[in-house]
Amino acid sequence: MFHDILVVVHLIICFGLIGLVLIQHGKGADAGAAFGGGGGGGASGTVFGSQGSGSFLTRTTAILAASFFVTCLVLAYFSMQNITPKSIVETQTVVTEQQPSVPTDDETPIVPE
Repeated sequence: MFHDILVVVHLIICFGLIGLVLIQHGKGADAGAAFGGGGGGGASGTVFGSQGSGSFLTRTTAILAASFFVTCLVLAYFSMQNITPKSIVETQTVVTEQQPSVPTDDETPIVPE
């Protein structure tokens, strides 16, 4: 149960990390120009404040990257554990009936009386 929840959380972190990396700018790009702040109010009117989106996106990316690393380690630890069956059906072994051996010429057949 915990393993399944952790896999879902891991996938959400993966997609969030991919999205954040794709929307980030290169080191030389101006954050104000990217959000349409070329004139007038400048970058102070943006959603992220006067510093721009660089520090917010960088911090969020670092948090998601660390979370991704931790969930990878925990999932790797769970994959090394022995998997025990969850139900009685999985624990039952198939018992096959043994066929009686056919007597050869050297053996005398046993006939019940």
